[in-house]
Amino acid sequence: MTKTSFGSHPYLLGFEQLERLVERTAKSATEGYPPFNIEAVAENAYRITLAVAGFREQDLAITVEDRQLVIRGRQGDDDGTRVFLHRGIAGRAFQRSFVLAEGVEVAGAEMEHGLLHVDLHREVPEPVVQRIEIGQVGRKVRFGKE
Repeated sequence: MTKTSFGSHPYLLGFEQLERLVERTAKSATEGYPPFNIEAVAENAYRITLAVAGFREQDLAITVEDRQLVIRGRQGDDDGTRVFLHRGIAGRAFQRSFVLAEGVEVAGAEMEHGLLHVDLHREVPEPVVQRIEIGQVGRKVRFGKE
């Protein structure tokens, strides 16, 4: 039996990159720290909230790399003067990634009560209809040139 990949379906032309994005997302879904919520706050607006107790704003970095929202956290080094009898609050470094659809942009981010909120907004493009003229028989047309 042959495995058919998503990108090789005959009606999906040029979606190879989408298949790579799905594979990349599946790898990052196994991470469990820090916990997060994703909510729809309006028709084309979303909010990602991460529980980042113990992190300061300067400990966090938010970037968009190749349509992928990446949130990294790294606390400063412990100077060793504190003695913990129990340490149940995780303070380890983390990286969380979220693949953004075309047209989804980061609208802003804020910290509130140990929660990092990242707001996203999707611009809905106007539908475009393009008429393709049929050329004469035997006329060769190359991409970008006639």
